[in-house]
Formats: sequence, C-alpha cells, structure tokens
Amino acid sequence: MLRRRYRPFVVCAVVIVFLLYRAGQGSWDRQPSPGVRPPPLAPKPAPVDDQVQPVPPPPQPQQPLDNKKKPKPDERPTQSTPVQQEDRDDDERLPIQVPTLKDDQKAKPTSQPTSLAPEADEIPQDHATKIPRPGKNSGEEPLRWKNPPKDSTIDAPAGEKKVHWTRPDEHFPLPKASIITLPTGTPKTLPKIQYNFGTESEPARAKRLARQAKVKAELERSWSGYKKHAWMHDELSPVSGKYRDPFCGWAATLVDSLDTLWIAGLKDEFDEAAKAVKDIDFTYTHRQEIPVFETTIRYLGGLIAAYDVSGGAEGSHAFLLDKAQELAEVLMGIFDTPNRMPVLYYQWRPKYASQPHMAGRVGVAELGTLSMEFTRLAQLTGQHKYYDAIDRITNALIDLQKRGTLIPGLFPESLDASGCNRSATALRDSMSQAAKDQVDAAQRLDEPQGYGAVHDESGPTLNSVLDINRSRQRASSADDKLHRRAVAAAGPDGRKPPADVSRAATSKSVNGPLAANGEKAPWDCVPQGLVPSSHVYQNYHVGGGQDSTYEYFPKEYQLLGGRESKYRKLYEDSADAIKEWLLFRPMLTGDWDVMFPAKVNTLGNPSKDLTPEYEVTHLSCFVGGMFGLGGKLFGRDKDIELAKMLADGCVWAYQMMPAKIMPEYSHVAPCPSLEKCEFNETRWYEYLDPSKEWRDEQVRAWEEEQAELKRSQKKVVNSREPFDGESESSSSAESSSSALNKRATVPAQGQTKQLTLEEGSKLPESLRKKLGQTSGTAKEPTKVTGDEDDIDSGRSQDQDAKDNEKDATKGATQDSKLLDNIPSIPEQQADRPRTQADYDTSERPTSHEEWVQRKLERDKLPKGFTLIRSPSYILRPEAIESVWYMYRITGDPTWMDKGWAMFEATVRATRTAMANSAITDVLAKEPALKDEMESFWIAETLKYYYLLFSEPSVISLDEWVLNTEAHPFKL
Repeated sequence: MLRRRYRPFVVCAVVIVFLLYRAGQGSWDRQPSPGVRPPPLAPKPAPVDDQVQPVPPPPQPQQPLDNKKKPKPDERPTQSTPVQQEDRDDDERLPIQVPTLKDDQKAKPTSQPTSLAPEADEIPQDHATKIPRPGKNSGEEPLRWKNPPKDSTIDAPAGEKKVHWTRPDEHFPLPKASIITLPTGTPKTLPKIQYNFGTESEPARAKRLARQAKVKAELERSWSGYKKHAWMHDELSPVSGKYRDPFCGWAATLVDSLDTLWIAGLKDEFDEAAKAVKDIDFTYTHRQEIPVFETTIRYLGGLIAAYDVSGGAEGSHAFLLDKAQELAEVLMGIFDTPNRMPVLYYQWRPKYASQPHMAGRVGVAELGTLSMEFTRLAQLTGQHKYYDAIDRITNALIDLQKRGTLIPGLFPESLDASGCNRSATALRDSMSQAAKDQVDAAQRLDEPQGYGAVHDESGPTLNSVLDINRSRQRASSADDKLHRRAVAAAGPDGRKPPADVSRAATSKSVNGPLAANGEKAPWDCVPQGLVPSSHVYQNYHVGGGQDSTYEYFPKEYQLLGGRESKYRKLYEDSADAIKEWLLFRPMLTGDWDVMFPAKVNTLGNPSKDLTPEYEVTHLSCFVGGMFGLGGKLFGRDKDIELAKMLADGCVWAYQMMPAKIMPEYSHVAPCPSLEKCEFNETRWYEYLDPSKEWRDEQVRAWEEEQAELKRSQKKVVNSREPFDGESESSSSAESSSSALNKRATVPAQGQTKQLTLEEGSKLPESLRKKLGQTSGTAKEPTKVTGDEDDIDSGRSQDQDAKDNEKDATKGATQDSKLLDNIPSIPEQQADRPRTQADYDTSERPTSHEEWVQRKLERDKLPKGFTLIRSPSYILRPEAIESVWYMYRITGDPTWMDKGWAMFEATVRATRTAMANSAITDVLAKEPALKDEMESFWIAETLKYYYLLFSEPSVISLDEWVLNTEAHPFKL
C-alpha cells in the first residue's frame, strides 16, 4: 500500500528532474535536428589563416555546438525568398555572410548571374572579403562574417518583425571585363601643400600647447558624456542626458569620432570604441531606408580613417577595415540600376532590395560625394568594383558638362539620374504606326556608358530588361535567362515562374524597376545621361546640396596620386565658374577684405535672367579651404589669395554676431562690384527694404489725401451756404461725403449700412442719386443697405411712424451720418480749428525709414546683414575647417588667433553639464540650447580645433587627405 501511495510522488519527481535536465540542455521547441548544426547568428573574427570559422550564437540554453561542423548546402534558404529570421527556428536561420575565399572555394558558374566581385587573387589576403551569393545548387560552403554583429542597438518598432538585410541577386550585373579598375602606373609627384614651418619659439609653443590642452579637455568632456548617456546610439542629447538615433542607429558618434580619439592621443578610449564597433549590425536598422550620403561620409569614411590612422594592416585594429567592407557590401546594392546611377535613399529590406530598381531625382552633393570613400576602400582591399561604382558617376558628370550646363563648370543642385528620357518616350509613342515601324527598323545605337551590357559569343548586346518593348526575339540564351530573372524579381510574391514560361507569355505583363519613390516604373524608356531635374528653373551655388561635390574633385585627384587627370579639369572648370558667376563682396564696416559665394537662380538664360541671392551660409565656409588646397595642388597662386578672403569672410561673420558665432543661414548687402567699397547706410536700407519706392508712394498719396480732406473741411465750415430745408450741419455732411467719396468704404462682410430718411425731407441731387431716389421727397421711410435689392418691406406703418418720430427729435444734424465712415461734427464745434482726429479715418502708411527701423529692432540685425533666416548654430565645422587649411598652407600664426577666438565663443555658448549643445539663436548673447549634439562635433569641429594647435606634422596635408567629414585617408 505504501508503494502505491508514493508512486505518484515518485513519478512527479522523475518528471521534474527530467524537465530540469532538459531545460539545462536547451528548449524543446528550438532543439536542433539530429545531425544538423543550426547556422549561427553571428560568427567571431576569422583567424589569421583566413579560414572561415563558425561561431556559436549569443548564449542560449542549448548544448555546445561543434565548431567544425557546418550546415549542409541544400538546407540553406535561397535568396529568392526573403527570410524573416525572427520567425524561424535556429536550424533554419539564414547565416549572415561576408566571407573570405580560397581559390578552391570560389563559386561555380550557375544558370543564374553571379556576383561579379573581383576574384580572390585580386585581394590582399590580410583582409580579403569577397562575398559570393550562395547558390542553391552551387555546392558552396556557407560563409560568415569575420566579425559577428550582434543585434542592432535599436529595437524594431512595436509590432514589427525584425528582418535583416540579405545579399540580393544582381539585376544589372557587370561583366568582369567591363569593370573599371583603379588607375595604375607611377603616381605623379604632387606639389607640396603644407607650409614649410620652421623652428617654433618657446613662448609660441607654450601658448599653442595651452590652447590645445583646453580643446582636448572639451573633447574628453563630450566623449565622456556620449559614453555615459548615449553609448552605441547615434547622438547624445547633451542637456537632458538622453540619446537620439536620427541615422541608422549604428552608433554614429562612436564611429565618427574614432580617428579623432586616436589623433588626440586618447588611445584607451579609441581601443574601447573600436572593439564596440564589432557589435554593430549593419544588416538591420530601424529606418525604412538608408541615407547613403550620410552613411558613406560618417560611417564608411569613419571606419576607413580609423583603420588608416591606427596603423592599417600592421596595427592592432585591422578588423575596422572588415567592418567597413561589411557596410560597403550593403551599400553596393544602390548601384544595381540600369544605368549604374545610385539610389541615394536605399530601401534595404529584402522585400524591396530583391527587386530591380532605378535612380531618380538626386542632389548633386549626394551624388558626387561618394568617390573618396569607395576609392580608398578599393585601394585597401584591391576590389575594383568599389572604384567602378563611383567612376561611372564621375564619367556621367563629365558627360553632362560636355553636353553643357547653363553655367559651364557648375552643376544645378538637382539632377535626374534615372537614365530615362520620358519626354522622348512620350513623343515616340505619339507617332503613327508607320513612323514607329521605321524607327524600329533603324539600326539601334549602343547603350550609353553606365548601362550594363550582356556579352555573348557575337559581342555585346543590350541588356534584355531594357529592351523588352523594343525587340520580340532573343538570339542569345543568356538574354532569355536574364529576362526570366527580371520577370521573377518583379513578381508580386518574389517567386520565379515555372521554367517553361516563355518570353512571349510574360513580356506584356513585365513591370519595370522600382523608382526612387518605391513605385513601379515602366521599363520602356529612351536612355539618357544625367540631366537637370528641371529645364525651367535652376539654381547654382556651393552651399548645402552642392558643396562637397566640388570639394571632392581636387581631393580625389590627390588621393589617386594624380593618375587621373579628369578630376583636375573638373576642379579647375568649377573654380573658374565660381569666380566668374558666384563671387561677391559684402558691404561692411571695418578694415575687412572678404568675399563670399552667392547663390544664383536662372530660368534658362543666365546672361539675362540671373537672379543672385547674396547669402552667407555656414555650409559654404568650406570653400576657403578648397580654394587653398586647389591653389597649391594645381599651381593657381591667385586662388590662394582668394582663399584667404573667403576664409576671412566666415571669421568676420563670427565676430559680427552678439554670440560671436556665425548663423546657419543669412543674407548680406553686397558692394556694387568686386572692388572693396565703403559702408553705405542708405544702400543697406534699400537692401533691407526692397519696397522703398512703393512705401514712399503710399505715404505721398496719403499725405495728399489728408491735405484734400483739410481743404474740404475748411470749405464746409467757412464758405458753404445751406439750401432751403437743409440745416447747416447737413450741408457740412454732404461736403464731407463728397470729399471722402474718393476713398470708398466697403462694408464688412455680413454687415449693412442703414439710412432712414424723414418723410418730406429734401435732399441734394447727388445724395438722391446715391440713394436711388428719383424725386426730392421720400414718401415713405426707406431702408438702404449695401445691396440695392435688400429692402425692408416687412415693417408695419405704426413702427415706421414711431421711428420717424424718434428720428425727428435728433435734429437735422443726423443727416451728417449718411455713411458710416463720415464722422459727425457737432454744431457747437463747427467754428473751431479742425484736428486730424476729426477727419483721419485711416492709419498713416509706414515710411521706408520707419519700416527699416522696426525691422532692425525686431530682427536685431548687425550692420551689413539684411536677413538671418536661420540664426541657429548646430556645432558646424566648416568655418574652422578653412581657418585650419589657411594656417597649414600659409603658416601665418594669426589664423591660430582667429581660430582661438572662435573656439572660446563656441564653448561659452554651447557648453552643458555633460557636453556641448547646438544653440537656437546666435543673435542672443546667451542663446538657448537645442539639446542636440551632432556626431560631427567630435568628428570634425573639435578635430579641426585640435589640429589647429597641434604640430604641423600631425595629419600633414602632404601625407593625408580628408573627406568632407574630416576623416583622414592615407596618401
């Protein structure tokens, strides 16, 4: 009995022990299939011999995995169906892949076009990371990241399934033979850029080092604040101690600041941050799209520069290059378009990235500011595809210049990069059938450079996806395969059609690529190169939206060692155009010799309709450094003198503000020519108020009107005799009414003017006409309104009689109120002098001088400024950037003094308890804080201040070239 009694307890104990045992070994519902190791989510760095080693996923209650065992190729999901990894069991997870290949591991040819990355023997073995697409039947071993990313620091939005980027099939692959390679040959001996500094005196050295120490202290404060409150997030909110993720949540400040930490000697901080980079997952972001420009200059440029400054392959942080390449592989999808022009806001999720897409409207700065980062990556990895991608952009810009822009040498701010001439397509489609047949029968031209061609035994042919509506037959089987793959990619569910689906059966239903806005675009188009997005209105300048494209021309020439002359021509043409079309001299006080570049607008004929905007923007302050560098690089000595004036212009703008910091965006009054002029207050007032003539005319007309009113009042009082039956005051009212008739008053909406006339009263002829009466006597009271048809016929005779009796007691003076806007003048005051209050019924117009004074009081404009559209300062670096270039190029120590004044003012206005914040209004001596600290505060602004007070050998301009985010690349 006792055994039976305790048997349930024994069974329960056994079950509990078994459950505890299984819980320690791993959950039942996520147990690997027998004999199959689940692919790891993230691998650890590969060993020195470049053998790809699998790494277990983050700690989970599972059995230890055998690191030597790899999943079978036929158990991997294919790329044609995007995998949502959070919805799959561990044994079905798609491995994230950035591999290195040995020769015996190269992908075998399949029926599908493969990744056209250069072969592994082109890549230095220390950091080769070729990334082939695993084919379903290719027999490849699964390949993994060298440095495994953990989950993004930013969680997916609530309710969203976390889907990671996977490498998509290329829809417009380039044949290996057509890939543009890095220029080879012996680099040119470039002119020396930096001034030959002599021996520094001890007092000068002590002063410089003291200033440098204060800059470093501010740098350490900002970095510590970020580390404490916003670690692994994009930006610190330096007032509240919170964080922001305006970019991709990939720790923008951390990556952007790496090289600054190294340069400033903060090696421990650099090492800690560099190791944290390994945890960044570039395959996921909370954003729907990746902003390519910002990601390239901040993240990609930051990783490459950190690799370079820390010793490169010989240093202890060589893994930074691997992370740079991992990011670059994600970004390479932007170039997979029919004309190889990039999609600059890349929708990275597999559902979108797996479909063909095309570029659209782009800003010229975003398009032209990719060259340095991808060129340097190509130099470091030996993979020419990175250089090919940006060189096609350069060639497209050159082609646009050859065809001509409205201002030769410059580019309009907005370009159409789609490669499709929709106007030409519409014109062709409107032709008669006979004309279409004639066009179709004509010999086709080759595709413009930048379009990927398919090569077969007979030579190059048009890419089939571009020729669907132009040809009905395909002689090449390779073309037929590409066509079927384009159809499959454009399908709504991403699945491929059966193998026996013929081209004829699908050609009518083929959708084109996804346009930049995410909508389907028709395939059929007339190919074209880059063109302005508008042929009606265009603007040209060197501020935000255009700036860094021009900056990269001389820097790319320098980075390539002078091997590619086209960048020199691009720079010299743009520099000449800036000097001819954009430069102006501001009208200012003091002994300043400065210039600025304007913004000009044109409707198509700049020689006649050019409209300048005399703007002073912080973003355009880089141009002084650009002209200094270009002047030294290409022997243009006059450009160096111009560079001094351009850099000094921004120094002047700093000193003119109450906060001693330059505003984001403002306008100034220009001199009549490029010659220096004296400050003219009258001319300044005219720029402040372009409506001077109109205001003066309004005041003149008002004064004449008031004079006429005075004369009328005097005539009524002194000389007019009343006619029979009319009182003197009524006569006065009539006269006033006649005088005021020049300024008719309109009743407010919904209001009426009412006039009750006494029966039997006699009215002047003019008044009878005004009231619509035909006789001098009104038989019955009449209600007159602003609408002639609005007659009050519903009043009783008794009520009318009462009203008439009431009106009779008011006397004849009531007739002076025939119109609402005519004031009555009491009889007892008729003989006194009239004041303006008696007849002035309108406010005096504001004169030009009065208007200007009110504007100056309201806007607090310093002398010479006409508009400050954006008075904020967001910790921008462009002004101190040009000051640093001027010091390194000229050796003049006064630039250090100018920079120090800027630094002290900036720190005083922006410092918070933990770091530095953007400010709202530089027109205030104590500006309010915006609680924002952009990543470029440490990456650029503080870096330039630190370098200004460093030894000239630190980041010498003869050994390094800096990208637009101040990331130095080794020459």
